[in-house]
Amino acid sequence: MGKHGSTQQALLQALASCGGRPLSGQALAQQLGVSRSAVWKAARELQNRGYPIQGASGQGYWLAEGSDPLTEQAVRAALPPGCPIGLVEVHEEIDSTNMAAKRLGLAGAPTGTLVVAGRQKQGRGRLGRTFVSPPGGVYLSLLLRPDVAAPDALTATGAAAVAVCRAVEELTRCSLAIKWVNDLFYGGKKVCGILTEAVTDFESGRIDFLVVGIGINLTTTPEQFGPELASIAGSLFPNGPSPCGRAALAASIAAHLLALGFGRDYLPEYRQRSLVVGHWLTVTGDGDPYIAKALAIDDEGRLVIQLPTGGQKALRFGEVSTRPSPGSL
Repeated sequence: MGKHGSTQQALLQALASCGGRPLSGQALAQQLGVSRSAVWKAARELQNRGYPIQGASGQGYWLAEGSDPLTEQAVRAALPPGCPIGLVEVHEEIDSTNMAAKRLGLAGAPTGTLVVAGRQKQGRGRLGRTFVSPPGGVYLSLLLRPDVAAPDALTATGAAAVAVCRAVEELTRCSLAIKWVNDLFYGGKKVCGILTEAVTDFESGRIDFLVVGIGINLTTTPEQFGPELASIAGSLFPNGPSPCGRAALAASIAAHLLALGFGRDYLPEYRQRSLVVGHWLTVTGDGDPYIAKALAIDDEGRLVIQLPTGGQKALRFGEVSTRPSPGSL
């Protein structure tokens, strides 16, 4: 984070900590270790980004009632007692939380390191696609150092999907469905994507560290997605407000993912929430596209499909989209 970004984050944290009470420019300058002009500039830039920071001559600055500050302090305050989160980095805007977490991992950051952002400029999805990351979303990446072989780490994406579902349902009462392998849907539209990336020790074949990236649309409006995505992308509360803040949601997702770990405990709920089992699909990313029927999620998290020829296959990777059954075409 650059100097200006760090001043903005520190200003947000200071204002969020005072419960709506005004803080003078001089007091903030002393607390943040910057000039009063730097405080003024940071406040103006945050206002331009949509933050409800209010100010008045002779009173100072304060956050308007109902604001949703995204700060390290707010994230930590929302974590359950004993949650093994270590380093927490919070940015209002960043290139990519996954990229930041990988940089931290390569520098030796411990397991449980969490990076959270309110917006990404270079968000990425699977297969190198762009992941549109407008304001109103929650973008987070959790760095993990599991003592497992690379194939066993494949459970992380499924566990992350269940962690998001649990956090969202607890905080908002919204029930999400999972489209194998990494997309979550609400109201017929995609509201969350997951990207898991691993750095592997080639000599041992074991994971050095893993980064699980999650982007969820909380209050993003259709206009913010643009015309190309508005028909397929949605958010939990497009008309706002959300019953939970971004910091609370990020903290809850991370806590649930850490609690699930790398076992198979996530599978029963993953299967229960599946959007694809029992449906005919178009399968891509596994050679030429073809039609198959989804039969089950097996104990390794693979999608078991029935081929038109009658045989079966277990997909470890690939992309699927639901379609009408062949008899209805």
